[in-house]
Amino acid sequence: MASPSGTPTKITQGYRAKGGIGESTLRPDGTLKVTGEFAYSSDMWHEDMLWGQILRSTVAHAEIVSIDTGEALAMPGVYAVLTYDDLPTDVKNYGLEIQDTPVLAHGKVRHHGEPVALVAADHPETARRAAAKIKVDYRELPVITDEASATAPGALLVHENRDDHHAGHVPHPNIVHRQPIVRGDVAAARERADVIVTGEYTFGMQDQAFLGPESGLAVPEEDGGVHLYIATQWLHSDLRQIAPVLGLPEDKVRMTLSGVGGAFGGREDLSMQIHACLLALRTGKPVKIVYNRFESFFGHVHRHPAKLHYEHGATKDGKLTHLKCRIVLDGGAYASASPAVVGNASSLSVGPYVVEDVDIEAIALYTNNPPCGAMRGFGAVQACFAYEAQMDKLAAKLGMDPVEFRRLNAMEQGTLLPTGQPVDSPAPVAELLRRVKAMPMPPERQWESSEGADVRQLPGGLSNTTHGEGVVRGVGYAVGIKNVGFSEGFDDYSTAKVRMEVVAGEPVATVHTAMAEVGQGGVTVHAQIARTELGVTQVTIHPADTQVGSAGSTSASRQTYVTGGAVKNSCELVREKVLEIGRRKFGSYHPAWATAELLLEGGKVVTDGGEVLSDLADVLEGETVEVEAEWRHRPTEPFDLRTGQGNGHVQYSFAAHRAVVEVDTELGLVKVIELACAQDVGKALNPLSVLGQIQGGTTQGLGVAVMEEIVVDPKTAKVKNPSFTDYLIPTILDTPTIPVDVLELADEHAPYGLRGIGEAPTLSSTPAVLAAIRNATGLELNRTPVRPEHLTGTQLSEG
Repeated sequence: MASPSGTPTKITQGYRAKGGIGESTLRPDGTLKVTGEFAYSSDMWHEDMLWGQILRSTVAHAEIVSIDTGEALAMPGVYAVLTYDDLPTDVKNYGLEIQDTPVLAHGKVRHHGEPVALVAADHPETARRAAAKIKVDYRELPVITDEASATAPGALLVHENRDDHHAGHVPHPNIVHRQPIVRGDVAAARERADVIVTGEYTFGMQDQAFLGPESGLAVPEEDGGVHLYIATQWLHSDLRQIAPVLGLPEDKVRMTLSGVGGAFGGREDLSMQIHACLLALRTGKPVKIVYNRFESFFGHVHRHPAKLHYEHGATKDGKLTHLKCRIVLDGGAYASASPAVVGNASSLSVGPYVVEDVDIEAIALYTNNPPCGAMRGFGAVQACFAYEAQMDKLAAKLGMDPVEFRRLNAMEQGTLLPTGQPVDSPAPVAELLRRVKAMPMPPERQWESSEGADVRQLPGGLSNTTHGEGVVRGVGYAVGIKNVGFSEGFDDYSTAKVRMEVVAGEPVATVHTAMAEVGQGGVTVHAQIARTELGVTQVTIHPADTQVGSAGSTSASRQTYVTGGAVKNSCELVREKVLEIGRRKFGSYHPAWATAELLLEGGKVVTDGGEVLSDLADVLEGETVEVEAEWRHRPTEPFDLRTGQGNGHVQYSFAAHRAVVEVDTELGLVKVIELACAQDVGKALNPLSVLGQIQGGTTQGLGVAVMEEIVVDPKTAKVKNPSFTDYLIPTILDTPTIPVDVLELADEHAPYGLRGIGEAPTLSSTPAVLAAIRNATGLELNRTPVRPEHLTGTQLSEG
């Protein structure tokens, strides 16, 4: 990592020694994970445990004529078989915003793989065999797979009786949500343009492909409630959706976070949570459900595929005149997070550029394709792919360097977004582009050596398809903007409980939040904050559960900002209470207790002049101090449904990439040699974790560019590649060198000046790779991922 530069926020109080803010402390769960000893949710076990299994639909759109469970129920070892008719309450649907997703299909199924029935048995194989014996008679219906079939006159409705709050402002019931953004006069601006470029872009559907498939253990409680041990991204959101279906008050549904093997948005929606609880309450026994990889492809939402039409204009001296765009997102069968994804895609569709006149429309469709929702980048990824391709087209048409063209139009602090909201924190877009362009280039022809070609460095890798013949190098650039935190009026807050006490003669802090640790490193940062604010070395992170207030979702790059802010707030309140105890105990012995500014530093209480007043253990002896406090960022507001104007976002993060690729133009194979990144992080609370987040997000963007796509049959709406045999993700052999240059330009509104960082690298890495491939081949390449047939002109079967 390059040396940070800029103006980091000054920490004016607290402990600055080992393990605090700004240091690369190691993850407390790191050793267990790399040695295979970490307990993930799929590792949980309980005495007398049953196994749950879900029967899923084999068709994408059909009426359910009948369900026969008799043969399954008769099998030895089967304890329960449940269908829609067995659900215990009138609440039979759930959803993040719109409760349109049935717990079990009723009347009809709307997508391939929809849950239809549940089985509990004493062995997982018995449960699978019993599920296979359930007979479901379907009467298939025509499938709705795109905008044309969704909005055609007389089109079937995916949801026949919509009554959600978006239904009144959409032009068709098969449109989940529509968000226009209009500012200025695009027609007049178009007249001023010396050059105009247009593009039709296609963005494929991706899977989050997390390491650990969905799993959990539901344990019935003596009071009639249930305790769910679960891998999720948002405990309290799950609780809010689960309890009404079970017919239980929320205080009888206790939830504890279990080991999470990655998330990337795919665990924001419920998967097997309600199903495990239903089976546990029906049988009176603990029930465990673990998806296999095939089931996982059907058991969670995916990234929205998109069609994007863009028109940009510019003057001959390179200034952007206008943007007109239309973004169509396929939300699949159920709403999930589609409304919020539409808001993000539309409001960030201009990118990190100054454009005064815009006419933008974004919609999400209901179709019979797999449901789509949150995934790293959340609508901004799709838009970035299109607007960055447009920037390259404009630069080429004007005969300008693509980086300098972007820098000429780059936003900065104070720029107004298309929504009319000013960017009120550093926006170093031009500087990030300058830095990433200035980074040293990787050597040419790295595969050559005195012993012959190192095929690992060539397109095709160990398949040994080429020794350099027909290999062409390309270089491409891209930059992106991503919002941080929840937007559009959502009450985004977090809660933290912090306790201080003396244990074995040493002051110890305990931090308790409901934050889902999904691999992002929040447990590391929370300990660092406690050490910084409380002057203690020993910090215990309490397991996350619903016995403390909500921490919101581990998504939107928000946890360090919001839950970190709550931990900081609680620590500050604890510190004040500790100092009050000290004043009470020792005030008569030292006037500084009553008169001076006091700090906690290194386990000692000191004055602002550095004079030691007392050991912290002496102050706390016989005392326990505990505070539970919330932290909220500034409020946001919904975008106007007619103009799109409004202060909808909290904070923004920016990243720029330079991709260097080598392409075998004869075989259509691509090797990404390097993906250099420059990113502003506000304040690097843990520089090592920052580097990991940037490199991880960059690698995920690489997968989007050249390999990852869920293929759905357009005639049947069935998923054709639900396995890691056919759905490819980057391995270590595909991962390029990723040098990173980190800026630290503090956001004065955020704790420590930090800026959410996890998503921005995923935005710009994808279009940078596409730009480099275009540079190598001269092809337009307006879809992602790029496949070999797109580079060679050979048409291959979708199968």
